[in-house]
Amino acid sequence: MYYIGFDIGSSSVKVALVDATTGEKIIALHEPVDEMAIIAFHKDWAEQDPDLWWEYICTATKRAIKEANIDASKITGVGISYQMHGLVVVDKDGKSLRNSIIWCDSRAIEIGEKAFQEIGTEKCATHLLNSPGNFTASKLKWVKENEPEIYSKIYKYMLPGDYIAYKLTGEMATTKNGLSEGMLWDYKENKVANWLLDYFGIDHSLTPNIVENFTNQGLLNEKGARETGLPAGIPVVYRAGDQPNNALSLNILKPGEVAATGGTSGVIYAVTDQLKSKETSRINSFVHVNYTNEHPTVGKLLCINGAGIQYRWLRNHSVVDSYENMNRKASKVPVGSDGVVVIPFGNGAERMLNNINVGSHILNLNFNKHSHGHLYRAALEGIAFSFVYGMEILKNDNAEIKVIRAGNDNLFRSEIFANTVATLIGHEIEIYNTTGSVGAARAVGLLDGDYEKFGENIIKNDHVMTYMPLKNIEPYVEAYKNWKKELEIIVTNK
Repeated sequence: MYYIGFDIGSSSVKVALVDATTGEKIIALHEPVDEMAIIAFHKDWAEQDPDLWWEYICTATKRAIKEANIDASKITGVGISYQMHGLVVVDKDGKSLRNSIIWCDSRAIEIGEKAFQEIGTEKCATHLLNSPGNFTASKLKWVKENEPEIYSKIYKYMLPGDYIAYKLTGEMATTKNGLSEGMLWDYKENKVANWLLDYFGIDHSLTPNIVENFTNQGLLNEKGARETGLPAGIPVVYRAGDQPNNALSLNILKPGEVAATGGTSGVIYAVTDQLKSKETSRINSFVHVNYTNEHPTVGKLLCINGAGIQYRWLRNHSVVDSYENMNRKASKVPVGSDGVVVIPFGNGAERMLNNINVGSHILNLNFNKHSHGHLYRAALEGIAFSFVYGMEILKNDNAEIKVIRAGNDNLFRSEIFANTVATLIGHEIEIYNTTGSVGAARAVGLLDGDYEKFGENIIKNDHVMTYMPLKNIEPYVEAYKNWKKELEIIVTNK
C-alpha cells in the first residue's frame, strides 16, 4: 500500500509516493520541468492561475504512478502541502473567479498595516498572535475594494491547498491551520476571527467549513479520480502550509523542537505551546499541524529574506566557481574572516529588522590582505549570524529551543555555516534528506495518531548527519559580536 503527497509551490508542483508501512520514498517528481510563471500585472503583484496547479498535479500524478510502476489501486490516502497565505476565490459552482493572489504579492500591505493600527496591538497580539499584515484576509479586503464585481460573485475564499482538496473531492473546506495562515483564526476564542471579517466588511458566510487535520477531510470523487488517475473513494486526510509541513517532514511536532531552512531565504520555525507573542510584527505564529484544543501547538516562524541568495550572488558575480570550491576556499580562512564582515540582507525589507531594507554590505575589506576565500567565509558567517540573531528574537518571544533539524539543502551542506550556527546557539543540528511532498505523503499515516512511529521512520529513512557545537567557542562569539555591532550601526542610521 502507498500514500501520495502533493506540494503546491510557486515554482512547481511536486508529487511523492511513499510506502504506507515504512514511510520509505518510492518516487518524487515535479511539474513543470521549467519553473511556473508568476504573473505580475503591476509592481509588487504576484499571481498564478489555480487551475494550472491542478493541471500540473494531474500530469505529475499520472507520471509518478507510471514511473514508479505501481498499481494505482493500492494508493490509500492523500496529503497536501501548499504555498502559504495565498487567496483563491470561487463562485457557487466552484469556478475560480480570478488568479490566485499568492504569498509574495504585497499589494495589501497598507490594508494590513491600517487594520493593525486601528484594531490595536493588544487585540491582535492576544487574539491573532500576529498583526493582520499582508496575508489572506487583507488580500480578500483588497479584492472587495478594487474588484467589486468579482467580490460580489464570491461563494467561498480558500487557501491554495483548500482549492486542490476541493478539486479532488468536490468539497469546499479549510482548516484551522489555513485560517491562521490567513490571519483569520482567533486563538483566544478558538474560532474564526469573525471580528476581523467584520472590520473588513466581509460576509462570514464566505468562510468554508472547517475540517480537522489527520481525519477524513473528504473522499476523492469520480471526476478527481478520472483526471488524476487516483482511485475514487480514497480520503484526503491532511493539508498544511509549506513551512508547517516542512517542520512535520523533519519530525518537528513538540514544544522546543525547531525546523530550519537554508535556501534562497532562510526560515526558522519553532514549535511552542505558549499562546502569546511579544513580536507580532517580526514573528508570525501559525496553528501547527498537530494543534488540538486540548494541546494547542503553535509554530513561531521567523523569515530571513537575505540568506542563501547572498552566497549565490557571490558565486554568480565574483568568479566562475562551484559551491564546493567556494566552501573549500572559505575553509582555509580563520573564524571571523580576518575582520571581513558581510551583512546579507540584500533581498528586500527584513521583517525581523522591523521591515527595514538594510541591503547587503561588505565591510572592512583590505585589498592587500583579503581574498575570495575571505569573502566566501564572511558571507557564510554573515548568513549564519543572521540565523543566530533570529533565534535570539524567537527565544525572547517565549520560544524554547531544544532540538534543531534542517533539510539537506545548500546552506546546511556547508560545514562553516552549520558549525557556526550550532556553536553559537549551543545545540546540535540534525540534518535530514526529505522534501515537502514526501512529508505530506507520510502525514497520511498519522490518521492513526502514532507520532512516535512516524518520527522513528523519519530518523531511519532520512537522517544524514548531525553537526555538534564546537568546543572552541570564543572566536565564534567574538566574530558574532563584531557582525552584530556593524548591523546595529547600519540599522540605526536607516
